[in-house]
Amino acid sequence: MTGIVGAARLVLIQVITEKNGIGIMEQDSEVIIEGGCLCRSLRYSITAMPFDADHCHCSLCQKSTGAVVASWMDFRIEQVNWLSSSTPKEYASSETTRRGFCPNCGTSISFRDIGHPQYYTLSIASLDDPNLVAPQYHIHTSNQLRWLNIKDNAPRYTSSRS
Repeated sequence: MTGIVGAARLVLIQVITEKNGIGIMEQDSEVIIEGGCLCRSLRYSITAMPFDADHCHCSLCQKSTGAVVASWMDFRIEQVNWLSSSTPKEYASSETTRRGFCPNCGTSISFRDIGHPQYYTLSIASLDDPNLVAPQYHIHTSNQLRWLNIKDNAPRYTSSRS
């Protein structure tokens, strides 16, 4: 049922715009973003622009996602609406970080810094259409794999941006 609702919403979306350097689809002023895990038991919708999006090369993101780089988008926590009855199962990957995954299929889907409980970070790859949000910079490039050569003009930071 959720897939049908998601498809109906996507029919309403008509134009791609760019705000704050992040490309996103929208209709009028309501932004609709949907995504979820591989098995579709975790589904979310967001009706706001991500205020930030990045590629992270840190070793914790590499290990937790099983990918050489993780791409994340940030929202205020109240902007994330879980459409499914379940939410991500979380574990502490550090003293201040909680990473979320689907308890059924294992998809890495979320990231929370408990020092900033007002924000919620979601994997760009978990979007139904990951082309909707483009990361604007790279962080923790000191951990970037030597053989990985991403050819973009995005700024690069050896650690975090802040």
